[in-house]
Amino acid sequence: MNVKYWPVLLLSFLPLWAQALEVGERLAPWTLLDQFDQAFTLDNQTQTLLVARSMEAAKLVEAALQGQPKGYLEARHVVFLADIQRMPQLIAKMFAIPAMRDYSYRVMLDREGRVVPRYPGAGDKVLWLQLKAGQLVVQHEYSTAAQLHEALEKIRP
Repeated sequence: MNVKYWPVLLLSFLPLWAQALEVGERLAPWTLLDQFDQAFTLDNQTQTLLVARSMEAAKLVEAALQGQPKGYLEARHVVFLADIQRMPQLIAKMFAIPAMRDYSYRVMLDREGRVVPRYPGAGDKVLWLQLKAGQLVVQHEYSTAAQLHEALEKIRP
């Protein structure tokens, strides 16, 4: 095989290395800022991690939480992680993040794409990672706000 084709061959296997999370796998801790620039570190207290990798998925979370009181997610040990790396920085800084400050819940913002890629899933769905002592127990994907709302309501604070 010609040497000039090796990079193409290696790159063709790259998607195979992006492994899905396995049940029982321990999630590596991370620290991100929320929309108020307050740090949050993923730890063993988190029971559910919601991951939105697109604006469409983030809107599902927003719709599912419509009308819920402040502290609703925190009372259920749920953390919401949003991937905003593709959003232009000026738009994020001047419009999107200030608008998020009106939400009744915290949004952990992955501004540089350091964390969200660890959790493979569909871009238009909300990834639900159920955790116990930092280990993955169950994962689901939700494509509607109604489904996500129903799942959140099943968690007792």
